[in-house]
Amino acid sequence: MKEMRDRDSHFAAFCCSGFGFSSHHFRDHWFEHFLLLFKFIMVATAATSAFYPVPSSSPDSGAKSTKVRGGSGNLGGIKSKSVSSACLQVKTNAQAPTQVNGSSVKPVGGVRAGDDLPSSHPRTFINQLPDWSMLLAAITTIFLAAEKQWMMLDWKPRRPDMLMNPFDLGRIVQDGLVFTQNFSIRSYEIGADRTASIETLMNHLQETALNHVKTAGLLGDGFGSTPEMCKKNLIWVVTKMQIMVDRYPTWGDTVQVDTWVSASGKNGMRRDWLVYDCKTGDTLTRASSVWVMMNKETRKLSKIPEEVRSEIEPHFTDSSPVINDDRRLSKLDGDTADYVQRGLTPKWSDLDVNQHVNNVKYIGWILESAPPPILESHELSSITLEYRRECARDSVLQSLTAVTGTDVGTLATAGDVACNHLLRFENGAEIVRGRTEWRPKIGTNVRFLGTISADHGI
Repeated sequence: MKEMRDRDSHFAAFCCSGFGFSSHHFRDHWFEHFLLLFKFIMVATAATSAFYPVPSSSPDSGAKSTKVRGGSGNLGGIKSKSVSSACLQVKTNAQAPTQVNGSSVKPVGGVRAGDDLPSSHPRTFINQLPDWSMLLAAITTIFLAAEKQWMMLDWKPRRPDMLMNPFDLGRIVQDGLVFTQNFSIRSYEIGADRTASIETLMNHLQETALNHVKTAGLLGDGFGSTPEMCKKNLIWVVTKMQIMVDRYPTWGDTVQVDTWVSASGKNGMRRDWLVYDCKTGDTLTRASSVWVMMNKETRKLSKIPEEVRSEIEPHFTDSSPVINDDRRLSKLDGDTADYVQRGLTPKWSDLDVNQHVNNVKYIGWILESAPPPILESHELSSITLEYRRECARDSVLQSLTAVTGTDVGTLATAGDVACNHLLRFENGAEIVRGRTEWRPKIGTNVRFLGTISADHGI
C-alpha cells in the first residue's frame, strides 16, 4: 500500500508538471487548476464524441452496424471485433447468470451476440462510449495523490522577504521583544501635499501598539489594558509624545512600523517606534512616548500594581529612547499667543473605547491655530506633546499658537520655523502643551494668500 501511495504522489506531481505549475503554485491556485482539469475532461469527452458519432435511429428500425476507426464493430450488440490499438475495446458480451435456484431466467445485464437492442432503450451517446470506470479511476487517483501532496507542503516562505500577507496584524520578532507591522498608504490618508498626514502616522503608531499587546497575548477588555489591569479598572494614558519625521510617505507606499516597550521610572512605560520605507529601507519616522496608568472610574493616576508589573515586565527591553529631547515646553497664554482658535468641541466620534478623547485628535486641534502661511509653505518635521488632563465630550476648548524666532509677516519665505502651542479649556486650565518644528517644502511653488492677522479665527 505504501508503494501505491508513493506512486500516486509521483503521478500527481507528474500531472502538475505537465500542466506547467509547481506544487506551491498548485497550492495557491488549486481551484483554478480544478477548473482547468474539468475543462480538459470536457474537451476529451468532446473529442471522443467525434470518433463515436451517434447514429440516427427510429423506434421501428433495428440495430445497425457502425464503423469504428478502421475496425468493424457492431455497437448494436450483434458482434464485436477488435478495433485498432489506438482505441479501447468495446465490451458487449456481458451476460447475467442463466439459472437462479435451478430455474431458467432471461439474461438482464447484457446483450448476447445476435440479439438486437430493444427499441424501448434507444442507443445514445453514452451507450456507445468505452467503459468510463478506467477514466474515473484515473481522475480519483490524481486527486488523492494531489491531496497527499497538499498536506505535505511546507507552508513557510522560502525567503525571509516572502511574506504570505504583508498587511496582516503583524508579528513579534527579535526574541519576542519587537513587534513589526506593514501599512499601505491609502488615498484617503494623504493631504493636500499628496503625502500622508501627521494624523495618519499617529494612527499607525497607535495601531501597532495595540496589535503588539494583542499578539503578545496581553490584551484584556480595555483599550490596550492587560487582564490584570482590567480586574483593577486600570487603563493606559499617554503623558508625552514625541515624533520626528524625516520624510512623509506618499499614496501607494508601503511602510514598516517597528515598536517596543521599556520601563520609564517606577510607574511608567516608554514605547518607541521606527517607521521604514519598505522599498528603500530608509527610516521615515521616529517616535517615543511615555505612558502611565489611570483608574477608569476615578480618573486619577495610579501606581503599577505588582500583578500588572509581572505581566508586562517580561516584554520590556533595555534600550534608550529613539528621541531624547528633554527641552521644557514654554507656557503660553492669550497675551503671548499670535494665533487663537476658539470654540473647539469634541464629538462623539472623537472618543475611544475608554470614553476619553483619542490622543490623535489633540494634534488636529493644535494645528487648527497654526498659521496658514506655514501650512502652505512648510511641512511639519517634529512635534512634541505633553498631555496634562483629559477633556470630556461637552468641553469647549481653545487652541493657541505662538511663532518663535521668526517674524510673523515673513513666514512664507522663512527657513525652519518653530511654534509653541497650547490647548486649554475656556477657563484657562491646560489640556496639552506642544511644540512644533517646520521645514520648507521642497519643489513646491508656494503662494501667499494674504496677510493673516493675530486675531485669526476669533
